[in-house]
Amino acid sequence: MKKIALFPGSFDPLTSGHVDLIERGATLFDELIVGVFTNTNKKVFLQVKKKFI
Repeated sequence: MKKIALFPGSFDPLTSGHVDLIERGATLFDELIVGVFTNTNKKVFLQVKKKFI
């Protein structure tokens, strides 16, 4: 059975700490899904273009 993980966050801004967690998580699981969302309670640094797959 595949090990799949979800790493959700607003990542605004994306930091080296986020990248470190993504890289380490990618080695622990068969698939790592990074879910990016907009946090309406936070002052935005980057604008997110909405794209639905």
